[in-house]
Amino acid sequence: MVLAQRLTEGLFEGAIPGQTRHFAYDLLVEWLGDEGVEHRCRDPYSFWPQLAEYDLDLFRSGHHMHLGDVLGAHAVEVDGVEGVRFAVWAPNAERVSVVGDWNRFDGRAHPLRPRQPYGVWEIFLPGVRPGMLYKYEVRGPGGDLRVKADPFAWESEKPPATASVVPRRDTYQWGDGAWLRERLVKDHLAKPMAIYEVHLGSWLRGQEPDAWPNYRQLARRLVEHCQDLGFTHIELLPLAQHPFEGSWGYQVTGQYAPNSRHGSPEDLRAFVDHCHKHGIGVIVDFVPGHFPKDDFSLARFDGTPCFEYADPREGEHRTWGTCVYNFRRPEVRNFLIAAALHWCRRFHIDGLRVDAVSSMLYRDYDRKPGEWVANEQGGNANWEAMSFLQELTTTIHREHKGVLMIAEESTAWAGVTAPTEVAGLGFDLKWNMGWMHDTLGYLALDPVMRQGSHNRITFHQWYAYDDKWVLPLSHDEVVHGKRSLIDKMPGDWWQRRAHLRLLMGYQATVPGRPLMFQGGEFGVGREFDWNHRLDWHEADEPDRRGLVAFLRAALALYRSEPALHVRDDHRDGFQWVDCENAAQSILAFLRKAPGAPPVLVACNFTPVPRPYYPLGVPAAGTWTRLLASDAAEFGGSGLVGPDTIEAQHHGNGHFPARLHLDLPPLGIIVLRGPAG
Repeated sequence: MVLAQRLTEGLFEGAIPGQTRHFAYDLLVEWLGDEGVEHRCRDPYSFWPQLAEYDLDLFRSGHHMHLGDVLGAHAVEVDGVEGVRFAVWAPNAERVSVVGDWNRFDGRAHPLRPRQPYGVWEIFLPGVRPGMLYKYEVRGPGGDLRVKADPFAWESEKPPATASVVPRRDTYQWGDGAWLRERLVKDHLAKPMAIYEVHLGSWLRGQEPDAWPNYRQLARRLVEHCQDLGFTHIELLPLAQHPFEGSWGYQVTGQYAPNSRHGSPEDLRAFVDHCHKHGIGVIVDFVPGHFPKDDFSLARFDGTPCFEYADPREGEHRTWGTCVYNFRRPEVRNFLIAAALHWCRRFHIDGLRVDAVSSMLYRDYDRKPGEWVANEQGGNANWEAMSFLQELTTTIHREHKGVLMIAEESTAWAGVTAPTEVAGLGFDLKWNMGWMHDTLGYLALDPVMRQGSHNRITFHQWYAYDDKWVLPLSHDEVVHGKRSLIDKMPGDWWQRRAHLRLLMGYQATVPGRPLMFQGGEFGVGREFDWNHRLDWHEADEPDRRGLVAFLRAALALYRSEPALHVRDDHRDGFQWVDCENAAQSILAFLRKAPGAPPVLVACNFTPVPRPYYPLGVPAAGTWTRLLASDAAEFGGSGLVGPDTIEAQHHGNGHFPARLHLDLPPLGIIVLRGPAG
């Protein structure tokens, strides 16, 4: 029976005599311009709606923990028929159609069903297969048409193309069960954590401009490198899909889809699995604060401010040229939290480092007077963003015990790592931006001038136990004219290398978890350039080999000595020995842990040797040298002193004994005290 010979516009229906109940049937379709060729297919509108109201109610309330499994594109079987279920949120759209390879990207072919009052649109399309490309054609209020990538897509086309990809079923066979079981019971904050920060697109790059390395290839090389140096974790700049690699991943268009430049989601699973099998944790940068204005993506998704605040004084970061997520909307909060859960569940990620938390917490962040909207109390705090972050950390900790939540927060906002029960944000760790800026600023000074800025190198101890810290030497400090890490250091080539060794040793021994961006380990001479391969040839230069050898030794010491990591977040794990000698720019301190020998650290921030320098210590007896940055094997001058030093009784007080050290120029010496 022919129900319609030609469909020109709108919908049609027809009655079939004698049929009183739902039944399966096929359509014979002839496309305009392709006369004489009939295509047989099941009518997608003969299938009942697929999404349960239970799921839709959870989404509308903002509490669906598996939202990525409900919305988006998913290969399913319905009534014995294989196909793909599409579902998307576009609450103010007049029409949403799915367009793709199978319908010539023609929005008239497959309009989605509206599921009101939820603002969700859905359809099951028989015959659509994994690997096919698709987008949504969205008609907004007033009739404006936009063609959008799927916000919930698990897979995306390789840029510069922007289509979403119907994902393959997740059938990856993981081999990291032992790692995950240990993660559940591990006291992460009392264990050593040395983090290597990486931008995958430049760490290992082919000769051609678009020769992006695959996740599997990267896994092998990265793990070998981290194991050699002693890093315990890799932190990856954002892996979520982003159109412009020059954003380093921080302008995300696909929160659920891994960066397709480096391979498929299965390739990324293999990457993480390989890391875990070889004892390396994986942290991923997560960007829930803002998103780009690309027309194919989230901006005005349904023709209105949907994912973003409507008022540009709230919904726009002008400096970054991005939109701000609307943290008032339960659906938007759910979209982001479910994305974080997706990374933990589908990719076994060990930690999420939340980017630009300060930009979320302050309504006047990077805004001039008159360009921002005060909160209900007339202040600049963004209460809904604060509650979102609390919900995010609480949810991750509840659903994925052992996954670390790390904040990049650059202000003195109170309680970033405090529990949410006491109005904290609930993060496990916070980047110590103050330590980074003060330390690098101090070391950038000519040594002659440091005596007038001694407080910059000691100030961190005034707030060191207000939060729990990562000590970053990050990508942000070696780009945009700030110079590479070694080129920040003053003096000639020998002095710059000595400075960098001193910085590496200081970072590994002061309370906090050390983080170093790629290239810093061998003193790379060029600033971070996302579009060029890291200058690995420099790592083979004899002078730079000494830097690598020293970092390897420093991280080995950090991992092996309990005093250097067990009590990082507690005042009883640190004690100043000498912090007031500004004239000679000397620092000395003790690191302590219950049942472990104390560790004495002495730093000389001038190029002048300080022979026979007296330091008080808590116990008389033999103190053993563990590390000396001026050793010849590290490229130093060889002023290291004896292997052991005897501390003599000197009196009472905090330091009843005294020893004398030959402090090397621009050097650090680490000693272990007697046990007990």
